[in-house]
Amino acid sequence: MSLLRINVATDSVSLHDTPQPVARRLRSFASHPGPAVIMIHGYKYRPGSEHHCPHRKILGDADNHWPAQLQIGRTPHQDGTSIALGWDARGTLRDVYSRARHVSKRLATIVAMLRQHAPARPVHIIAHSLGSELALSTLDHLPAHSVNRMILLTGASYAQRARHMLKSPAGRTVEVLNVTSRENDLFDLAFERLIPVEAERDQSIGLGINAPNVLTLQLDCPEALSGLRSIGFDVASPTRRICHWSAYTRPGVMALYSAFLRNPAQLPLDHLASILPAAHASRWSRLFPGLPRSFSCKRSLQRYMRRIADNENALTHKPQNEAA
Repeated sequence: MSLLRINVATDSVSLHDTPQPVARRLRSFASHPGPAVIMIHGYKYRPGSEHHCPHRKILGDADNHWPAQLQIGRTPHQDGTSIALGWDARGTLRDVYSRARHVSKRLATIVAMLRQHAPARPVHIIAHSLGSELALSTLDHLPAHSVNRMILLTGASYAQRARHMLKSPAGRTVEVLNVTSRENDLFDLAFERLIPVEAERDQSIGLGINAPNVLTLQLDCPEALSGLRSIGFDVASPTRRICHWSAYTRPGVMALYSAFLRNPAQLPLDHLASILPAAHASRWSRLFPGLPRSFSCKRSLQRYMRRIADNENALTHKPQNEAA
């Protein structure tokens, strides 16, 4: 099985549960065919934690975890190498957001080693939530053509910062699928209230990223789902108004990501753009259907936001039936 479990910290890169050097293991996988896909979890996970280790949960070995669902290098019949990347994503939202930027330098060293050992081999990244900030920040530390494709799942990052990262040498040459959903609106708003903006009037990437090499897929849009079905991807319709995890728990969606990462030539970004709607629903359109675009929800959300500010667990608690 071509699956590596690697942990990154601000000052280290190490294999999970083994002292063997990372470089040696990466070198041993250099001759494997197919892409190298780096999988990055989001908030509230910590490698080695009894109850929060990503290598036993979202990046574990169960059939409903990412390595199995992406179908990359998990069996001898699947080309490619999967890299389950663990990082300390526990603590306050601000602390973890800052940490994501710092550990991005360590992820960049992993990508550089992959490129050194197999220059022609594609390297892709898929990340959820605050893992998207880590993924985007990594681009700033790499030369052009280091990362081929990137999937951001309901990412917790700012749009103008994302555009800045995409102007770096590596950022200009990566193709990005930015997966959003109006199911995530409350989480996007909480992110914007709890993490100070660096640019005036900036908003989360849940409202899109204006860059030529980025395609935003609104996963709860009926027209978008119809377009995906027209090319063979039967992604289920949403069943909730509020959900932070449907970007990877929705039936059928991981098959789309697998194809996007395994067969880029069969799913060019411009072809996907041609079958998806150009416009996206405004914020709150799912939580409050039928409201005009100018509706700000300010009064109705003030009480909720006070709860989040007092206790971030109100935002980050994952329903038991969606535990991964």
